[in-house]
Amino acid sequence: MYGKYSTEKAEIDREIEEITKRYSTPATQELFRQMFTTVIKLHLDNADIFDLRLINASLKELRHSFRIFHNYRGIPKVTIWGSARVKPDTKEYQMALEFARTISKKGYMVITGGGGGVMEAGNCGGGNKSFAINISLPNMQKPNPFVIKGEKLIEFKYFFDRKLMFVKESNATVLFPGGFGTNDEAFEILTLYQTGKSVPRPIIMIEPPGSTYWRSWLNFIKKEMIGGGFLPEEDLNLFTIVASAKKAAAEILDFYRVYNSIRFIGPTTIIRLNKKLPDFFIKRLNKDFADILTGGKIGACEPTAEEIKDKDLVKLPRLSMHFDRHRYGKLNLMIKKINES
Repeated sequence: MYGKYSTEKAEIDREIEEITKRYSTPATQELFRQMFTTVIKLHLDNADIFDLRLINASLKELRHSFRIFHNYRGIPKVTIWGSARVKPDTKEYQMALEFARTISKKGYMVITGGGGGVMEAGNCGGGNKSFAINISLPNMQKPNPFVIKGEKLIEFKYFFDRKLMFVKESNATVLFPGGFGTNDEAFEILTLYQTGKSVPRPIIMIEPPGSTYWRSWLNFIKKEMIGGGFLPEEDLNLFTIVASAKKAAAEILDFYRVYNSIRFIGPTTIIRLNKKLPDFFIKRLNKDFADILTGGKIGACEPTAEEIKDKDLVKLPRLSMHFDRHRYGKLNLMIKKINES
């Protein structure tokens, strides 16, 4: 028993085994056993009361969010970030409103932070297809008047739980001009993608006509980060800057035109597709993207044993490769190339 994750106390581990069998399924039993073990280990560690309060609140927030989003997992979603301070008569607000309306008509749901400004515009444009993931702040950020009350309004105490939901439950990220919070969220999603902690997704920055917000931001990236050797130039492929709501929506739809999703299984990267690629096109991919492979070639493949076991999109055509799990900027370029097939 002690070879696996345990309290290393035989009597306690037996009790955990018993309760796990009662409150789990065969597929989830080991996960619940480990989670129950972690809870008991907190007690055995004499965890500080403040640490326990943090864990307790966080776990309850995550459980509630998972339960709400579970019913909508089959519907694609886009997260909209931007300033809470812009007014309805500003270009930023109107573009956010137009974008939310446009992408909702294409079958997407909208997720915002639930506050004013760009978030308000997103919920207004998304209507009953929108979620609000609100944060409790000392000055009490109230949900905007377009938030659908009930299950589509989720309140969070912790930013880190809230940020997880913004990424985990969405398929695309759109950023409008904003302050510290917007830039924090921009760099967060870029870092997650750059390091492989987020699956590939379209990351779109929108600036209204006449604005230079994101282009000025891009100049800083190029001059200070790339120029200073802190960032590889190919990571500029991780995001796209556009100047219209329609272009932003088109970028998202194009990203999933042929590319569907990705899964990492051991050293193998599996790319699921919405249609089969011709052999000549796969040969072109091998020529253009051989430098992101650790060995072997990009090739069509059948569903893996793990995908079959999990019933994970087994009917879709696939590519397999030994991606180096490092150069995500060029991987994103490869996905864009696949969507041109």
